[in-house]
Amino acid sequence: MGRPIGHTQWAIAEGYIPSQSTGPQPAMTSHETACLLNTGDQDAHVEVTLYFADREPVGPYRVTVPARRTLHLRFNDLQHPAPVPRDTDYSSVFTSDVPIVVQHTRLDSRQAENALLSTLAFPVPP
Repeated sequence: MGRPIGHTQWAIAEGYIPSQSTGPQPAMTSHETACLLNTGDQDAHVEVTLYFADREPVGPYRVTVPARRTLHLRFNDLQHPAPVPRDTDYSSVFTSDVPIVVQHTRLDSRQAENALLSTLAFPVPP
């Protein structure tokens, strides 16, 4: 039996998807990814809301992370309720019906010397 770890709400204050990329596609496409880990025995139903400096929030985007599985969710692939804008600062909040862990990763391949960053999202205490 999987023991659930994590929290039910997470925040990533930093988000930005460059519109340009260098290198073979799709592997080297500039992107933002939220790595979601569900160690529990129940599927995690996750809602993502995006926040911007100059407009109202967008969301929720809905995804499911199966029990005892991981999902690497590229923000580039989110389309409904609206595509995530490129070259725009944003933040994101994840809300799950069961505890999960969220990690944030960005690949910036605008130039041949690629940049990769990764950090744990901020867990919001209950």
